[in-house]
Amino acid sequence: MEYSKEFLEQLLRKMLLIRQSETRIAQLVTDKKIATPCHLYVGQEAVAVGACAALTDEDYVFSTHRSHGHFLAKGGEVKRLFAEIFCRKDGCSGGRGGSMHLCAPQKGLLGSSSIVAGCLGIGLGPAMKRKIMGEGGVSVIFHGDCVPEEGIWHESLNFAAVNKLPVIYICENNLYAASLPLAERRVSDNIPEVAAAHGLRSEVVFGNDVLKVYEAVKAAVERAKNGEGPQFIECRTYRWLGHVGPKDDIDVGLRNQAELDEWKEKCPIKAFSNKLISEGVINQNEYEEMKESVGSVVEAAEVFGYTSQRPDPSTLMKHVYSEVEK
Repeated sequence: MEYSKEFLEQLLRKMLLIRQSETRIAQLVTDKKIATPCHLYVGQEAVAVGACAALTDEDYVFSTHRSHGHFLAKGGEVKRLFAEIFCRKDGCSGGRGGSMHLCAPQKGLLGSSSIVAGCLGIGLGPAMKRKIMGEGGVSVIFHGDCVPEEGIWHESLNFAAVNKLPVIYICENNLYAASLPLAERRVSDNIPEVAAAHGLRSEVVFGNDVLKVYEAVKAAVERAKNGEGPQFIECRTYRWLGHVGPKDDIDVGLRNQAELDEWKEKCPIKAFSNKLISEGVINQNEYEEMKESVGSVVEAAEVFGYTSQRPDPSTLMKHVYSEVEK
């Protein structure tokens, strides 16, 4: 496929925005300036950016506890992200959600859930409604590689397949659940095959290649919108940091340094920036300027978030129940 310079630069800039935001959040957690638990997305940036580049604001996304990358890739404002993580009222969820309950409805991100597999059922509702009403658009449900070990994964895929719903499941297989590697949890490394057994068109892509992710999701969106039913894409990737927080889990024996170093050599940002520079799309100076520009945006977002006001305690019960006009 042929891509414009503007499009390629946008992909790189968004990956840099996620990486620099997450790196800064990790430092704030280390400095104890952030108290909410943060599941960081460093190393997986190409999945969120590539997938969301294939979507419009009218396409819905449902996210996980590791939601910062999806929020930013779908177009959420970075200053609203920081304000939410600081639990301020200017946050995207009004300071009520913290790190794991982000939303940007105007951009199609209808929510994220701290519960493993929490959005597997929720994401079907809008898809069912769109099919009944004859509307366009798809629901994209992100989940990790431990989710297929939950019963609702099978129920969700089966329901979507039986009803031919316009749903795309994107499994971000980073090879680890909270503390166990894939090989210690499954007899076979066969998540896509199980999805196919439920009747979904299933494929595997290298999740650190942003263009491969984009192309796979773009094609899946077209098939889903054409009435071909739900689609399943496994993106093989790797998170550089531990399950939660800024440490890498090597100190407690959950992973080894050689494995981490191997995946850092496959860094999605390094690979994509080198590709663009080698092909003459951008030069090294432009790349450095882009990183500096993104850094300034992240710095301003942090200041905005930290200096925003805390939610008014008198509004504690607001949004708990639907407000009905009398």
